[in-house]
Amino acid sequence: MATAMAVALGTALYGAGAAGAAGTAAAAPAPSLPSLEFANPNSQALYGTAYQAALKNLLQTNTITWDPAVYDKSGLMDQDVGIVRAGGGYPQPWTRDASVNSWNAASLLDPALARNTLWSAVDKDASGNLQLQQDDQQWDQVIWVTAAWNHYQVTGDKTFLSEAYTTAADTLAIREHAGTAGYNSTYGLFTGASFFNDGIAGYPAPPADATESVSTGSMPWPGVSTGMFLSTNEVYYAAYTNAANMAARIGRPAGEVAGYRAKAAALKSAINKRFWNPATGSYNYMLLADGTTGAYQEGTGLAFALIFGIANPAQARSILAHADEMTWGMPDTYPNWSRYSDDQPGRHNAIVWPVVQGLWAKALAQQGAQEGFATETAHLAALADGNSGFWEIYNGNTGVVDGGYQRLGDTVKFHWGSQPDQTWSATAYLNMIDSGLFGLGFGDHGLTVAPTLPAGWGDATLRGLHYRDATLTIALHGAGTKIRSLTLDGRRLHGDTVPASLKGEHTIEVTLTGAVDKDRDADGIRDSHDLCADTAGTATLHGCPDPARIEAEDALNTGGAKTNVNHTGYSGRAFIDGLWSQGTASSYTVHRTTSAAGTESLTLRYANANSDTRTMTLSVDGRKVGQVNFPRVSDSWDSWGTVTVDGIPVSGRDPVVTVSYEAGDNGSINLDWAQFGSGGA
Repeated sequence: MATAMAVALGTALYGAGAAGAAGTAAAAPAPSLPSLEFANPNSQALYGTAYQAALKNLLQTNTITWDPAVYDKSGLMDQDVGIVRAGGGYPQPWTRDASVNSWNAASLLDPALARNTLWSAVDKDASGNLQLQQDDQQWDQVIWVTAAWNHYQVTGDKTFLSEAYTTAADTLAIREHAGTAGYNSTYGLFTGASFFNDGIAGYPAPPADATESVSTGSMPWPGVSTGMFLSTNEVYYAAYTNAANMAARIGRPAGEVAGYRAKAAALKSAINKRFWNPATGSYNYMLLADGTTGAYQEGTGLAFALIFGIANPAQARSILAHADEMTWGMPDTYPNWSRYSDDQPGRHNAIVWPVVQGLWAKALAQQGAQEGFATETAHLAALADGNSGFWEIYNGNTGVVDGGYQRLGDTVKFHWGSQPDQTWSATAYLNMIDSGLFGLGFGDHGLTVAPTLPAGWGDATLRGLHYRDATLTIALHGAGTKIRSLTLDGRRLHGDTVPASLKGEHTIEVTLTGAVDKDRDADGIRDSHDLCADTAGTATLHGCPDPARIEAEDALNTGGAKTNVNHTGYSGRAFIDGLWSQGTASSYTVHRTTSAAGTESLTLRYANANSDTRTMTLSVDGRKVGQVNFPRVSDSWDSWGTVTVDGIPVSGRDPVVTVSYEAGDNGSINLDWAQFGSGGA
């Protein structure tokens, strides 16, 4: 049986914001949910399944009621609407998470929920001025400004915009004059920790030391608090740009608008002067107060440089050419610091956070990098599908749920847990679909559509998407990024913008060309002819995997089943644990060469160190076949056995065989792989 990851040190370190969990305010019903549909059933299984899980994560699991005494210090919240917490292990919204989740997805999918969540991070000072709640994580306050501007762009809510501008202006003034994590006039940059790297594991030595002896947090370290980091200065640049946009939109004096634009321009110039490294063809991660630089890679820093337009076109091309990704996606900071390793990656170092993957995918789509966008999106979809939803952190080499390591002095190195149901992991994926696949952008005049539909995904349709006063169906045909035709309710549109004034139900159809047609999964079949374009397969099965051996970590695992590596003897990159409560399941798609009805045999490799035989239920395409016995293997969870079930009825080319813990089962096994073979017609 898998054991829990060591060390639960509480949530105070990893996120700032008001304390307190659910309270008395009642949450109003959320809008009806959109649906994502692919004509290709394998794309539906990979991407559509993850999309539904992400919607549930944001709008059900992590939408909570709240205590007005704790959260409504701004006096601007709607007590009939909920807020979005940071995740399953974090009951608060937190400024940074509230901002990222609203920017990624919530402002589009549930504007009232996003507005409430954004206001939950805002206080009033003694004079009644609105400001972001003050704490030692200044980058949280600054990213809020970009989220607030995006909320206005999506919704057109001018009342919100006016109050958001007041909040942004007051908060930026505080930051400019702060003694700690303020402005360094020598370099023309802001000091303080990098965006979301609030643990010292996210920093090399210096500013850290080899044993992380000062603190597990980052700001207590003098080198961090006085240092300058790429991502933080980029979010300041975006904040100034968006404060100028806000000021212009609400009719503030021209000099006020120009002042913010001048500050943004000066900061952009300083970022490029101080962080761009011609030798590496990319941006450095850090600049310490004594002039020490760090030619390390920061995933969010590279993404922000592209998203916010800090990099010029030549720099953007160079970033894409030189960026290092891990097997399972864009890491936070990279490479391993000397005190960490592939076996023990740092919590914020050479490890994959989906929030970073989402930002990187957004940047890739904006740059027209079709193959990179497809691969990053496929990675996160597979991580979610294989691990019962969206976790906080994954091992970049194995894809296993992994919270990473930190030191605490000379002798202690502890292993963090990766929290389940992490909201910004789910909203990262939702943004991959909304702003990447469908290319949705927002402005005063309407909704722009600039899709990125990779070869091999097949036609894609987003139904029931609420945008202001309209409900939209958006259908993509073909593949690529070049729009051959764009129609609204059958009438051709010139340009790429759908009016913001639409009301009622409407259908947008986009036909695309210009696809990059390579072989992303390296199985010898071009993407346009590969039915499973992002999963290696065989020519016999048109690019889909041979079901003769499916590793359990590559199955669809739900209900709490997830990857682990804390026992030995498994094959592949991991095994599946968590199958010890009703509702957990592992589902295997059997790709066949025929759609004719027949029977198959199923062999499962499993571990059972319980004192007795355990049982699970076997189903095919949702129809119960029977109960499977898993005899005790030994008294060690490192020992593995197999069980074979013959005569399993199947039909269609892609039947789904599920092993689940149902009423009447006692479960509590680990699964390693499934193997299918013909059992006769």
